Amino acid sequence: MGTRLGETGRVGPVVRTCIGCRERADVTTLVRFVAVQGSTTTVVTPDLHRSLPGRGAHLHPTDRCLELATRRKAWGRAFRTVGSLDLEPVTRFIAAPTPLHDPNGSPTGGPRPESEHPLMENR
Repeated sequence: MGTRLGETGRVGPVVRTCIGCRERADVTTLVRFVAVQGSTTTVVTPDLHRSLPGRGAHLHPTDRCLELATRRKAWGRAFRTVGSLDLEPVTRFIAAPTPLHDPNGSPTGGPRPESEHPLMENR
C-alpha cells in the first residue's frame, strides 16, 4: 500500500475528469459546479468550497473547456438532467478572475490548464 498524503489519509491525489476537454486532472486544477434547482430553471453554480450537495461536474477554468462542454452538451449528462440549464454563472465565473485565481488564471497558482494539455488537437 502507498504512503498516505497529509491529514486526509488518502493514498494518492484526487483526480477528476474535465467535462470539456475530457482530460483527467488533479482536483485542485479544476472547478466544481453543481446544478441548483431554481423556481423555473436549473442554474449551474460554481462550488468554490466543494461542499454543496448534489452531483458535481468539474471543468478547467478556461474559455476553451467551457466551449467544448457546451458544444458537446456535457452539462446535462454530467448532472443527469433533462431540459435547459442556465449557464450564465459559469460564463461569468470563467470570464472574470476571482480571488481564487492567481494572475495566470489558475485556481491554485500553477500553470494555466491550456499549457498542461492539448485540447482535442487530434480530432
